[in-house]
Amino acid sequence: MKTKITEMFGIEHPVIQGGMHYVGFAEMAAAVSNAGGLGIITGLTQRTPEDLAKEIEKCKGMTDKPFGVNLTFLPGFAAPDYPGYIKSIVDGGVKIVETAGRSPEAYLPALKEAGIKVIHKCTSVRHSLKAERIGCDAVSVDGFECGGHPGEDDIPNMILLPRAAEELKIPFVASGGIGNAQQLVAALALGADGINMGTRFIATKEAPVHQNVKDALVQASELDTRLIMRPLRNTERVLNNPAVEKMLEVEKEKGDATTIEDVAEFVGGVYPKIMQEGTMEAGAWSCGMVAGLIHDIPTCDELVGGIVREAEEIIKGRMQQFAS
Repeated sequence: MKTKITEMFGIEHPVIQGGMHYVGFAEMAAAVSNAGGLGIITGLTQRTPEDLAKEIEKCKGMTDKPFGVNLTFLPGFAAPDYPGYIKSIVDGGVKIVETAGRSPEAYLPALKEAGIKVIHKCTSVRHSLKAERIGCDAVSVDGFECGGHPGEDDIPNMILLPRAAEELKIPFVASGGIGNAQQLVAALALGADGINMGTRFIATKEAPVHQNVKDALVQASELDTRLIMRPLRNTERVLNNPAVEKMLEVEKEKGDATTIEDVAEFVGGVYPKIMQEGTMEAGAWSCGMVAGLIHDIPTCDELVGGIVREAEEIIKGRMQQFAS
């Protein structure tokens, strides 16, 4: 399946694995890239630029296919060493970077000078247009269904994607709540040139997370996510658990006066405990509504290849019958 995205990134299938904290290690990225998609190492999961350099080298030893690195630009006073991380990316020969969070504008010159293609994750059309304007090569348009941070507009993909298609000149992929072939076909019909999957890739055999995490996704339905940190205007979609319920009680009690200190115990430093140790009630962790579509734990090759093959069958079969 050829699209503008497969041609831009030199990949076989228009399927991207988005950056995920304590999931996007070399093992995950290499497995997706070897399956014909685009695997992504999560840069800030690595504590230092030196650690990221080692992870990039590890991934290069596991795949000869293109892979990328995610850099999330976080708000706050204690900023990570972004120039250092970018140097590790450039020195490692990585040619694709997925940016997220705040605008990557300040760091684009260094990335562009190294011949790196940049795809920026956006939760609105206006932010997508800014990404296009500052020189991003593509955008990942992230609907309200997504795990992690959906923004504050609450626009689902059935509206957001065709709006993006109306406005954008650069290619984009559909992100948020994506997990099967039908959605790939829908994304293409709505104007996207591919899909970005996060949560779905956690429930794969190669995902370097505890089995408890994978089992939780299989057991969950589309009704089992919650939105936290809404009073902080830093909304995050997470899988529900007792810690999340307690956090929501705190937010309800405090209302608009809620501060990050009020909820820090539920979100601070919980990812290693959950993803690596399998302590599922340690706190809140990002999960999309797509959990309702996750019924098995395939290999990345089975998942990516199956989605693309079935999508092609839908296009040639079911969709063809509607054309006069």
